[in-house]
Amino acid sequence: MRQGRVSSADRRPSGWPEGRAGAYRTPVPVKPGLSAEVELVVADADTAVAQRTGKVAVLATPRVVALCEEASFKAVEHALDDSQTTVGMQVQLDHLAPTAVGHTVAAEATVEKVNGRRVIFTVSVNDERGLIAVGRVTRVIVDTDRFLDKTR
Repeated sequence: MRQGRVSSADRRPSGWPEGRAGAYRTPVPVKPGLSAEVELVVADADTAVAQRTGKVAVLATPRVVALCEEASFKAVEHALDDSQTTVGMQVQLDHLAPTAVGHTVAAEATVEKVNGRRVIFTVSVNDERGLIAVGRVTRVIVDTDRFLDKTR
């Protein structure tokens, strides 16, 4: 057993990897209930016409998916070690209603379940009129460098 000063690594919760606690971070384990919300004012570039996924100038489904992914990422980014990130694995989404250019949409993601490195989120997207999309997003916690090594 070591003697002397107690380092921040010695104070980390049981089971947490080395380097998790930083001088300006209070680590929080990825757990159900973590959530985040992102907003977007729909612009011409966000439409199905601009995204080349349709002929109507309303918020495109791929843009809705991207908002859900962004909210999911933000919900857990503060809980990860600096060497980790999450990557998308699966999206299940029902796009229920159109949103016109100029309107604001808000996507919310909440951690529903953690299964090993897999994090499952419930997501919903609303505009001023109500619910426009709902579903689930699964992301996987990865070591950034090891993940990028797979691309080489």
